[in-house]
Amino acid sequence: MGRKSQEQRLAEQAERQKEQRDKDREAAKPSRDDVARMTLWWMISNAWRRDPEAREWLSDARDELTDLLVAQGFDAQACGDEIERLYVEYRTDTPPFRIKRHLKRNQPPEDLNF
Repeated sequence: MGRKSQEQRLAEQAERQKEQRDKDREAAKPSRDDVARMTLWWMISNAWRRDPEAREWLSDARDELTDLLVAQGFDAQACGDEIERLYVEYRTDTPPFRIKRHLKRNQPPEDLNF
């Protein structure tokens, strides 16, 4: 029995990944991106709302994040602009994300405050 072709291996991998995504969706398991997005919003909105010195901390964090992204090859100005855009968008008391309708059956109670 010979080695599988790359095309066949990729097709099998795609099928395994689809099955895993379907399984995760059925279990209402958040993705790494879902958790990271909510964590970033939570950190920014709480810092902005609760700490008057948060603006300085967020500015320092923006500079450090920009340096890390530039080291990966991204443009410094574009990085700073995007981080600042997120800061403005995430300063809200309510998460600015679309509701995942397929998870409606697992919605938190109405009185849960973000």
